[in-house]
Amino acid sequence: HYILKEGLLQLTLANQIPKIERFSPLSALPSSICTTTSNPRASTMAPIDPHSFTDSTHPLTNHVALSLYFDFSTSTIISSALLTLCAPHTGDLLLDTRSLTITSVIDPTNNTQLPFCLSSDVDPIKGQPLTVSLTNNSKILITFVTSPSSSALQWLTPPQTFNKKFPFVYTQCQSIHARSIFPCQDTPTSRVRYSAKLNIPHQLSAVMSARHVERRAPLAGGDADLACDESLWCAEGRVVEEFTMEQPIPPYLFAFAVGEIGNREVGPRTKVFAESVPAVLDAAAKEFAGTEDMIRVGEKLFGNYDWERFDLLVLPPSFPYGGMENPRMVFLTPTVIKGDASGAQVVAHELAHSWTGNLITNKTNDHFWLNEGFTTYAERRIVEAVQGEDIAALNIGIGWKGLVDEMERFKDNMEFTKLLTNQEGVDPDDVYSQVPYEKGFQFLWRIERQIGRPAFDEFLKKYIAAFKFQSIDTCMFLDFLETNVPGIEKEIDLKTWTEGTGIPPDAMEPVSNIYTKIVSLANEFKQGRMPSEEEVANWHGQEWELYLENLPKSVEASQVRSFPPLDCRYRLSESKDYEVKVAFLQLAIASRCSEYYNVVEKTLKEVGRMKYLRPLYTALVQGNASKEEEKIFAQRVFSEARETYHPIAQSVVESILSKHL
Repeated sequence: HYILKEGLLQLTLANQIPKIERFSPLSALPSSICTTTSNPRASTMAPIDPHSFTDSTHPLTNHVALSLYFDFSTSTIISSALLTLCAPHTGDLLLDTRSLTITSVIDPTNNTQLPFCLSSDVDPIKGQPLTVSLTNNSKILITFVTSPSSSALQWLTPPQTFNKKFPFVYTQCQSIHARSIFPCQDTPTSRVRYSAKLNIPHQLSAVMSARHVERRAPLAGGDADLACDESLWCAEGRVVEEFTMEQPIPPYLFAFAVGEIGNREVGPRTKVFAESVPAVLDAAAKEFAGTEDMIRVGEKLFGNYDWERFDLLVLPPSFPYGGMENPRMVFLTPTVIKGDASGAQVVAHELAHSWTGNLITNKTNDHFWLNEGFTTYAERRIVEAVQGEDIAALNIGIGWKGLVDEMERFKDNMEFTKLLTNQEGVDPDDVYSQVPYEKGFQFLWRIERQIGRPAFDEFLKKYIAAFKFQSIDTCMFLDFLETNVPGIEKEIDLKTWTEGTGIPPDAMEPVSNIYTKIVSLANEFKQGRMPSEEEVANWHGQEWELYLENLPKSVEASQVRSFPPLDCRYRLSESKDYEVKVAFLQLAIASRCSEYYNVVEKTLKEVGRMKYLRPLYTALVQGNASKEEEKIFAQRVFSEARETYHPIAQSVVESILSKHL
């Protein structure tokens, strides 16, 4: 057991582990524990994933039992993890870690030390391998402490929360950040069940991507599982929230949030959770009132919903994504609460992941399209059934424009316009894009058009049933496709679609009257014509988003004058819908309309969703030297807003600035 105090570590584990006087995340451990500071098997290991140290010759973990003591004063989690392997192993076992301090590795069957080494070589993408030497072991207990700079965690101080009374912490583990919370085989090839005990201040509550078991007082006599000293675990004012995930999930779906959290019931399988602010909870409950209808449509299309609950957690504005499909507890940005139920389309996407992504998972991030292309297709089928064909067509149209824009973004590195990519040596957060979503959708839509929707629906159900709770790659999908749709390879160039760059010639824009009308109006803007109030009378956020996305990104001086009148008439820069606001602000930046820079600054400081940060910062800094004023502006805003962003978003913005400055 150990107590952290003023940078000192006192460690006594049944008097068996040597005392460590002082430590840092990279400090060398005593020779009895660590005999080398580098990975002794680096030259012979057979990686299973370009983003993981996991060795293909090692058994995979099938269960993790976590005990987590949350120390908000230091923004750390004092922890233990009991890993159960699928088979006993003799020899080295490699685990992924990032910014963790490993304090002991123990054989829980006899309470003895196991030799281990945390490499001093830090890979900028993968982190540090933890090597544990085993002798016919199938279980290992690791004690460790997270870092305040953990890439998966954002710790919010009370002033950064709505009520400003209590702190808040939440996770974002996709793509490769679970390793910064606990040592693991952090690859989607590995699927694990888990249990977790979260020891937190009694004023707070916790949610997880798992079934809630109970909220109780801490227990003496081993409840901490060696995570920390019993006096700390059982201290006054602490409670334990206990959870279990009984279905095998990839590590990136591990998730929790701890804070002052309330909830509202919105359906038989759904509660909406958020910070305990009535206005936020009520708005979320109203926005997502139709969730049960979407679940039923999903079940009709794709088979039974296998996760029991589909709860939603609306996080603080710093959450870096629109949504995260954590099973049983989807995480959402508050920017999806728009007041017109259109934010439910993000929920439809995360719901669709319950079948494609969570039930069937890409083996590695090279095959990310298997998660996101399928889910985008499934999302649009759900939206079409619930909200109608016109709304689905708008979604496809917005997605098509996004795909075309990504071709421009990656024009100097077309590798990332493929579905099947090679991400060796590449940080997946740096190349995150709409390509796997929209090109993946286009591929599946092409197959649907070829064989007909009824046949494709049957194929999808068969596919989901065949690979349920498995991780697969592109080759496995194509083999299954060719087996179950004989001759498809003669009708569609499968290799071009999966391995070719760019947009294949048989991809297709949507066909609908409303889509065509909006694109036509956007084209007329080039001649200086704004849409009339009558033409936009029934427009909501998506119609405006599609219109703005199709306006020219680079405009002539004569056209710049059109933006203020457009905004004056329709107040786009003041829109409550961030999709609309950010699309307009991108045009304003491209047109050097500096009168909107105060709105740009306010937007960059009030939200942390990367969908908005990436294009706004990029618009400010990319281009010629004449944009020096904008570049200085971007640097200042980021320096002031940085601490409000999640670590993943911080890294992405830093990458944008370093590329252009």
